[in-house]
Amino acid sequence: MAKISPVAAKYIVHATIIIEGVVDRPDVIGAIFGQTEGLLGSDLELRELQRSGRIGRIEVNVNTSSGKTKGEIIIPSSLDKTETAIVGAALEIIQRIGPCNAKVQVHTIEDVRVSKRQFVIDRAKELLRELTDKTLPDSQELADEVSQSVRMMEVVDYGKEKLSCGPAIDESDEIIIVEGRADVLNLLKHGFKNAIAMNGTSCPDTIKELAQKKTATVFVDGDRGGDLIIRELLSVTDIDFVCKAPDGKEVEEITKKEIHKALRGRITAEQAKLDLGVDSNGSLKEEINKIGPSAMSKGQFQSPRRNNGPSTSNIKNDRSDRGDRPERTENRSENRPDHRNDNRSNDRYGNRPQNNPRQAPRETRLSADEKKKFKQTLEDLFGTRGACIFDSNLNILGKVPLSELETTIKSLNGGIHALVLDGTIDIDLVKLAERIGIVYLVGTNSKVKEANKINILTDEQL
Repeated sequence: MAKISPVAAKYIVHATIIIEGVVDRPDVIGAIFGQTEGLLGSDLELRELQRSGRIGRIEVNVNTSSGKTKGEIIIPSSLDKTETAIVGAALEIIQRIGPCNAKVQVHTIEDVRVSKRQFVIDRAKELLRELTDKTLPDSQELADEVSQSVRMMEVVDYGKEKLSCGPAIDESDEIIIVEGRADVLNLLKHGFKNAIAMNGTSCPDTIKELAQKKTATVFVDGDRGGDLIIRELLSVTDIDFVCKAPDGKEVEEITKKEIHKALRGRITAEQAKLDLGVDSNGSLKEEINKIGPSAMSKGQFQSPRRNNGPSTSNIKNDRSDRGDRPERTENRSENRPDHRNDNRSNDRYGNRPQNNPRQAPRETRLSADEKKKFKQTLEDLFGTRGACIFDSNLNILGKVPLSELETTIKSLNGGIHALVLDGTIDIDLVKLAERIGIVYLVGTNSKVKEANKINILTDEQL
């Protein structure tokens, strides 16, 4: 007689039994076979099903307590689900076991294949993961890897200074001048084969010669060093266009999309001179020098004369009012009336002093400890898109993501001395900070030039 075990069964019937008296396990099993005999016909006779192996060993576990017997009945089945349900329902017709009243209730029919199916899925995931990690990549991945490695090998030396460049320098009508070899490699990786590196801050003679014959575009990092290189090249060679990497990023680390966006937003050399406030020999203009050397120290590209060329959105704005605002005021007074004059005091646009009167008190109020704390916090927050909230003792009240910053500030409802964030300070944040009574707003950059009740500081000012 073949018997099936619960492991080999497709379904398992789980039932409970309550007996008003004391009985043993064989009594229960005998009642199951005896009282269901002939009930379901010859095809579903429990004894015959068990002999053929379609019903497994019936397990009965009983416990006697206080004159009553309670237990569990387990019947493994390899029948289909309909026949198994019929067998399970047949158990509930048992009303007496020996001299005692009994009640049997089937509470579940378990599909053993569900747990087996889940095991198969989990194991298949594990096997597929191992297969992906250990086997060769597909053809597209192979092609991308090979093409990228070929591009990286295409870096050649050019000219007497042995400048790193792409292989298409000679045959291309345009060249892209970058700072170093890593910049050339990044451009090559993304398909730009006409880049050449300066290998330093001074302009080599080879680049001067190429710029005379070809259309030259300067592509520098998005920092103050990039502005200095632009000034150097504008003063010593013939540059046609200028573009910069996004704020705070270097050409060697930006993505293909950022490269294309920067090159599409390039501006002419004449526009760059106006934006940087330099003359043809690369030195600061007279009106800029009068204002102070810090005016152009932030690396901004802003010009009041927008009709001379497009502005570029990926160039840093000057967060300080000490530099570009007097120059922009003079241009407004010469070219067109300023509709904001009615809301400003006469000394701002009339006999205005050389230094911004709003900026000086901010610098004197900022203590050395505050400056050090803000600078360190801003460096720690770099790339996190988060913000730190400080009280008057420079204790951190909390760190929150920028998406939850406004809600958090409103919930605190005061007691905030400073707010340092890895992001841009906008007018909405300034208004909220003024309403709450925050003293300092510190960010990577700012769209707001000045505020009446709050001190705005950026990474460059720290």
